[in-house]
Amino acid sequence: MKKLSIIAVAITALISSSIVPAAHAADKGYRYWGYYQAAPKATKWTAAMTGPTVELKDGAVEGWIFTFSSDAVPSTPPSVAPNFAKICGGTKPQAGLKRIGLVVDFGSQLISPKGEKVAKTITRCVTTAKESLGIDVLAQELNVRTASSGFVCGLNNYPAKECGVEIATPKGLIKK
Repeated sequence: MKKLSIIAVAITALISSSIVPAAHAADKGYRYWGYYQAAPKATKWTAAMTGPTVELKDGAVEGWIFTFSSDAVPSTPPSVAPNFAKICGGTKPQAGLKRIGLVVDFGSQLISPKGEKVAKTITRCVTTAKESLGIDVLAQELNVRTASSGFVCGLNNYPAKECGVEIATPKGLIKK
């Protein structure tokens, strides 16, 4: 449990430190894995501000997107709606377990690290232990690479090496 608390603090610290002054907002931002959640019966994503160390209820949907933002809160949710019935409709409840929808969106080629290819979005229903947290659900289904702080750096080896780096705003994302 101590490790999970460290992960939550690390994620909050990195997101909080990524606030860019308004004068530079269009110039630079951060490329990282944004984390979203949808409570049972919710139809919209909510940016998670605590990191993936919260308790989940059967029927929740967890969302991850490789994103770019010059703000402390990711602004682009996963491209697949958090529709638990669509994601987990064919998965029957099991005693002692819970079902969690999982969406992992690898983002846009506009923000991908040089030489890396964006993978197809993953949408799965995960049957997991009642006590599983968001990070447990993620690690049960994907290869998760974290920084020593616990910040999620890569999912299924994407990106291959970097972790929450600051980059110039890609030209295709600059609002005119």
